Amino acid sequence: MSNNCLSMSFPSTIYRGTGAVSKIGEIADVLGKRVFIIGGHKALEASMPLMEEQLQNLEVVETAWYGGECSKQNFQMLTEKIQSHNVDFIIVVGGGKALDTGKVVAIDLGIPFAAIPTIAATCAAVATTSVIYDDKGHYLDSWKLSKAPDYVIIDPQIIAKAPLKWLSAGLGDTLAKFYEYRVICGGKPDGSLNMAAFNNGQLCFNVISRYADEACKGVIQGKSTFALEQVMDAIFIYAGFTSIMGIGNHLAAAHGLYNGFTVNDKVRHFGHGLLVGYGNLCLLALENRQDSEIVEAIKLAKSCGVPTSLAEIADLSDAELNEVVDASVNNPNIKSMPFDVSHQDLLNAIGRVNQLSDTLK
Repeated sequence: MSNNCLSMSFPSTIYRGTGAVSKIGEIADVLGKRVFIIGGHKALEASMPLMEEQLQNLEVVETAWYGGECSKQNFQMLTEKIQSHNVDFIIVVGGGKALDTGKVVAIDLGIPFAAIPTIAATCAAVATTSVIYDDKGHYLDSWKLSKAPDYVIIDPQIIAKAPLKWLSAGLGDTLAKFYEYRVICGGKPDGSLNMAAFNNGQLCFNVISRYADEACKGVIQGKSTFALEQVMDAIFIYAGFTSIMGIGNHLAAAHGLYNGFTVNDKVRHFGHGLLVGYGNLCLLALENRQDSEIVEAIKLAKSCGVPTSLAEIADLSDAELNEVVDASVNNPNIKSMPFDVSHQDLLNAIGRVNQLSDTLK
């Protein structure tokens, strides 16, 4: 008899909404008082004042920068720091790379951890994957992790203060949960878990279509709004659960193009979700969908603050663009498309999206 036992790990508790960060005390009541904090420089600066009251009753043994990349060298650096302390739990604050780094380190050490996203750029706070880069930011791999964070704290007070581009990145990346899996499964997912993942992707699309414009307007003013909370649910919870439940590869050309972009120094730090969001549009062109459908997708992307033309991302020479496209078509994510994608196919798709985007100026 074949063993088809699946392993799915979900966060044990998600605190979501205004004031969620105040739940750190309740977490410490369960896990202990000695905490090690990992984060990005800006993330720590933004979140520490909000955590200050809670941390007064804890023993913060060290607060450490995660290193700037989710890389093996930084895993080792943080592991050595944490091993020198008797730590009850770890708090990881920041964006996707910081959270992905903290997840790997905490799981390897067997220490419980709480994830506090400071930007709504990815579903990393909930998902059981970490995207691995080298120390220069080149994409290397995606690792499937054995468990989700023990606790997730999603507080719109923190997210609303972050630059708009990071919310836009999260919206672009989350829309890919629908666009990419739809092309992979042909709109007909096989098996209950993939059906659930697909339905969650559709839910993400519906929520973003309804609330993204209003959420972005609130963030421009630094305000936490009802609309922001709704799209945060899509970015963190629904997209994260989609990632956890889906069986097989749910990434396609949008992520393939992003991975290709990482070979270029001009683009590498543009923002994962912003590049994936642009890749969504190129994916629709690769599918040879009608101009009218692509135009509607471009309008939605614009309302989310996602770039809709290559010119909005970087001024690439023909040689640089060909290098990006070459890396993209040789990436495993594009290989999951239900048809072959050639170098010229992707160039044509990029050109078509740019052209359609220009008609809306």
